[in-house]
Amino acid sequence: MSRYNLFFLGLLLCAVSACSSDVFLVHNGNMPAPEKIAKLEKGQTKQTVAELLGSPSSVASFDDNTWIYMSSTVRKFAFLDPKVLQRNILTVEFDNKGKVRNFAEIDESQGRKVGIDQDETEIQTQDVGFFKKYFGGVGAYMPIAPTKEE
Repeated sequence: MSRYNLFFLGLLLCAVSACSSDVFLVHNGNMPAPEKIAKLEKGQTKQTVAELLGSPSSVASFDDNTWIYMSSTVRKFAFLDPKVLQRNILTVEFDNKGKVRNFAEIDESQGRKVGIDQDETEIQTQDVGFFKKYFGGVGAYMPIAPTKEE
């Protein structure tokens, strides 16, 4: 083997060894254990639910009577897109008196993909000329406030 072949073989081995072969499993959320969820009953108070299940992952934005517990397991491999292996959601709905009205468990099979809208919202602005854009703030900065002389 010539020197050049050895050099390129060594370079190739270095490049291949630098590639990541690690698979990372990332667990997010705080889904309660199934035995704790089994103890959940209609009519329990918010305090009882908090003691039983812990703090919720989220509270519904417009309704603080809906608590959401969720967890997910995601597999990440090098630079590839992450893949969701498992996703679970528990929603607990309370009535106006703070008692459990309803609760439901949802997994990834009951979910749906939500697409991202590519439309842009136009904003109303004034056309600013060159001089105002680049020189409009000249003289506006005053590091020391003027004092009144008496």
